[in-house]
Amino acid sequence: MGRNTRKRRTPLATKAIAASAALALGGGGLIWANFYASAHESNHQTWGGNQTKAATAQVATISCPDVGQKLTNVPNQARNEVAGELANLDRQITDAYQRLATTRDAQAQDASFVQNSILQPLKDRRAAILDRIKLEITRVGGTVPGDLSVLASCTAQNANQTTAGGQQQNNTGGQQNTGGQQQNNGGQQQNNTGGQQQGGAGGQQQGNAGQQQNVGGQAGNGPVAADFVDITKVQPNVPAKPRRNGNASTGTFTTRCGVNANKNHNTDNVIVAPGVTNGAHHLHDYVGNQKVNAFSSNQTFLQGGTSCQNSSDLSSYYWPVVRVQDGSQDFDQNKDGGGKEGNVGKILTPVSAQIKYVGSPTSKVVAMPQFLRIITGDAKTTTNGLANANAHWSCTGFENKVQLTTQYPVCPQGSKVVRTFAFQSCWDGQNVDSANHRTHVAFADANGNCQNGFKAIPQLTMRLVYNITPPVLQNGQVKNAYAVDGFPEQLHKPATDHDDFISVTKNGLANRIANCVNRGQNCA
Repeated sequence: MGRNTRKRRTPLATKAIAASAALALGGGGLIWANFYASAHESNHQTWGGNQTKAATAQVATISCPDVGQKLTNVPNQARNEVAGELANLDRQITDAYQRLATTRDAQAQDASFVQNSILQPLKDRRAAILDRIKLEITRVGGTVPGDLSVLASCTAQNANQTTAGGQQQNNTGGQQNTGGQQQNNGGQQQNNTGGQQQGGAGGQQQGNAGQQQNVGGQAGNGPVAADFVDITKVQPNVPAKPRRNGNASTGTFTTRCGVNANKNHNTDNVIVAPGVTNGAHHLHDYVGNQKVNAFSSNQTFLQGGTSCQNSSDLSSYYWPVVRVQDGSQDFDQNKDGGGKEGNVGKILTPVSAQIKYVGSPTSKVVAMPQFLRIITGDAKTTTNGLANANAHWSCTGFENKVQLTTQYPVCPQGSKVVRTFAFQSCWDGQNVDSANHRTHVAFADANGNCQNGFKAIPQLTMRLVYNITPPVLQNGQVKNAYAVDGFPEQLHKPATDHDDFISVTKNGLANRIANCVNRGQNCA
């Protein structure tokens, strides 16, 4: 496929300031004020400083059905074409969100503006793409879901609907585990016991006008105070691991691939959007394979070289970067996927990154197939809900007690922020990928068993540790926030965290990993 050409856009905040001149007179526009500007920032700096404020706006973001998750039976001959069209849908949403963010004054003047000028045109454009997807699938003899056309409509999502503190902490789609066992938070509600939950989308109050901040953040698209919680005030929520039986595979295999100190970044996603530049709309850290971008192929992976100490590990491990929103800028301030799409602030490199394969509590494992692709978590939970969420945030010293999905932790002095991922550990035994990138793999059940004929594979677990100055939460506002990169309309919610993996090995490494785990050895 050719490159996905995209029109150049000015940063969200630049447009917003131009569009909201009426704010001083009480209009509903957004404005990013340069509070606490650092020494290198001039008074006309586009981006906000350490603290940002906005006037009330009824609509916080746009919620569109995730078409890709509905397409479970796309024939192989049509998958690249369909993936390209799905990437076009993502681009349309980001464009529509930017229009939403830069027309707050017009929205305040006209209650029907969002529906007539943003949502209806978006529906029409999405309908045209859905028609093309139908054509691509039927052209090669595939069957299109009967309800595909209804996925054209998007809705406006207000601030209350996007408040992280009001979501239920429930890892139904993401079983956290740093030791190979499934974690399921049993539908427990993540209580904001630290008192950070605020009304609306965080209830940040603008001092000079008494208005509430809508979506917050240095770029005006989050995070907000309600997205953070003092971890010392959260009740323990980590359940016991499943019991091991006599057939358990108790070993581990650790591969050391670094922390991306060489800053291997891009905003592509070769799994979801092959052949599409900026298909992720946010920046990824890459370790392991060093030649991964939208145009990589299995052959490219075999020639890519690796950052791993084990030269036979050519696998690609990649995740969205974390940034601190302290008014600083980074190299991609004016680039797609970076500042032009609301991903702003200084990129943080992990101080450590542990990649470990672990076993099953109830069975031996089979080796991972070459080129197996797994995505864990969901980058679109703000609009999709938490069914596939698998984000886990904690602090050093708290990992065995508290794991958060819908909030970022504020860690005590001397403690570091920890992101952990536990990938799906059951494989269908046939496919290295699936049309929606989910159905060929699955999580084990609450007892640690694979269901529906799936086979246990070594479970990939990852632990990323960051040195982050704790954000300050005061009077419903957050200063020096940190957040994971994401699609702009997802508002940098912590639940959108996700991780990607492509298994590429040589010299029998996949079998060595499985054998080590099955024998109960701890290998590296």
